[in-house]
Order: sequence, then structure tokens, then C-alpha cells
Amino acid sequence: MQVFVRDNNVDQALRVLKKKMQRDGVFREMKRRRFYEKPSERANREKGEAVRRARKLARKKAVREGLLPAPKKKKIEPGRGGAGGGGAMRFPAPLAA
Repeated sequence: MQVFVRDNNVDQALRVLKKKMQRDGVFREMKRRRFYEKPSERANREKGEAVRRARKLARKKAVREGLLPAPKKKKIEPGRGGAGGGGAMRFPAPLAA
């Protein structure tokens, strides 16, 4: 895997590298290899992944053919989520008296 650093912008190159690694599944692979996985567990996991892929493909095909309604698109509310904004609770729950 190769990433070019332009104008000495290492932060940008790091972001690009992380995105490429994420897309290639490197992080998922590292997480999976953190502990030993028995061959039977591996077979079960791979079988489950194959079933999920097949279901997803069938669902997409059914939506395309009009047999299922298209999934609702998520509405993004302004001021909610996204970058920045800390993680602490903005308005604490009122105290019970």
C-alpha cells in the first residue's frame, strides 16, 4: 500500500492511508487475529458472513425489482452528531425531588 505526501502534509497522507486500510479491511483483519480462532469457529464465522452477504444481495435485488420498498433514507438533523461538539451530555437530566 502506498500513499504520497504532498506539500509535507503528513496529516492528510495519514488520513488517506487510514481510509485505504479501512476499505481493504486491514483493521478488521487485525482485530480478528488478536486472538487464536479455532478452525470450527472460523468456519462458522465465514458461513455466517456468506449468509449475510447472500441476504443483502437478495434484499437489494428485491428492492430493484420492486418487490420490497426502498429503505428510508436517514434524515440528518442540523446541529446533531457530526464532527466536533465534544461527547458530554449537554443538558443533564433534572433531579428528582
